[in-house]
Amino acid sequence: MTSQVDKSKRTWIIASSCAGGIAGVAGALTFGGTLQPSERAKAAGAAVEADISTLKPGEKMTVEWRGKPVWILKRTPEQMAALDKVKDQLADPDSKRKPDELTPKYAQNAFRAREEHKDVLVVVGICSHLGCSPTDRLTAGPQPSLPDDWNGGFLCPCHGSTFDVAGRVYKNKPAPDNLEVPPYMYMSATKILIGEDKAAA
Repeated sequence: MTSQVDKSKRTWIIASSCAGGIAGVAGALTFGGTLQPSERAKAAGAAVEADISTLKPGEKMTVEWRGKPVWILKRTPEQMAALDKVKDQLADPDSKRKPDELTPKYAQNAFRAREEHKDVLVVVGICSHLGCSPTDRLTAGPQPSLPDDWNGGFLCPCHGSTFDVAGRVYKNKPAPDNLEVPPYMYMSATKILIGEDKAAA
């Protein structure tokens, strides 16, 4: 009789232990799953591909990378020529301030772009002052809130900071720094990968 009771108890204990073990594993997997980044979170930090095959000189497109607007501007020959004209009016024409933070080595030049595609500007469209998004003022010439000798660029409407078509900030403006150049690389002549620059020189 005793052995019969002991056998029943043993069966019950084994069954309970198995059930508890399964519940524990399920709970651990559920909890562990919450520590894994969601697909949305992965996408927010992932590199973004941009196709610029239809972008004409003078046109700009915007893509989102890490929740930020990234501008891709295909500059005209006139806009390229204006880069040297305004150099003396800029606060940091050679991107020497915070070079590692705001401008990768391959973009530390007058164009603030890769040498092989120097007519294409890739910058984060967020003002370095208070995080507003500047507006396009790409056409040269007099216009509201801008000087009469304006050569084209961007105007931050919040506090009046101005940037040239290389994203370089003008002197005596609230914005302390140039627009950020994100890490980027060319996958082909018409495809840019923003967020990675493995082939950076």
